[in-house]
Amino acid sequence: MTQTEQNRAENNIAGRRVEAFIRNDQFNFIKNQASILVQGKATSSDREVLAVLRHLAQEKVFDLFPAATEEQESVLGQLKNIADQAQADAYLEQLEHYLVPFKQVSPAGLKKLFPKAKKLKGPNLESLDFNRTSYLGWIESSNLMYLVTEQEGQLQGIHGSFTRSSKQGICTVCNRHSDVGMFIAKTKGSTQDQFIKRGNYICQDSGACNENTDSLERLAKFVRRLQK
Repeated sequence: MTQTEQNRAENNIAGRRVEAFIRNDQFNFIKNQASILVQGKATSSDREVLAVLRHLAQEKVFDLFPAATEEQESVLGQLKNIADQAQADAYLEQLEHYLVPFKQVSPAGLKKLFPKAKKLKGPNLESLDFNRTSYLGWIESSNLMYLVTEQEGQLQGIHGSFTRSSKQGICTVCNRHSDVGMFIAKTKGSTQDQFIKRGNYICQDSGACNENTDSLERLAKFVRRLQK
């Protein structure tokens, strides 16, 4: 990153000329691309190889924002100049100013999402960084898990049983190898007394899962399957 580009970015941040436009999952994706560039620079001195890496990283990031404005592209375009971890850290720190937070929810709002949960405790909302959140997830009563996701600007709640696995596995949401458990939700079947159970393995630690989630597509697919 050149000094001129860095100054321009800092001026944009100071003046807030660019509004927040990056979701948590998109930020994580960009972070992964920045890591690839740092590793590439550390393991290769071939200019052509590094140029290809920069081009691919930039293209993948721009694909996440098909309707990006010129100012937003200017912010994102600084990715290609990353050559070491210090520059990557500085770039990501700048991007944090453009993060779109997860829709705010209050304890009363959570109770409305789960009206049948009379003793709902909920997560510690004050400790959550909503800028770095793609979904809310927490466990109560040792084997009952609650999830809150956002779709089309509206929050929706899903609850189900959660059985911790003794072995690590791949999380359905973040696609990372981690400590997982089986989340199973029940939906009504074709008859009044019939219920259908559906589920899959997800992270035990929802906070870590949010830090690794780099696409909302897997989360949305998981939720759709639970609600069928």
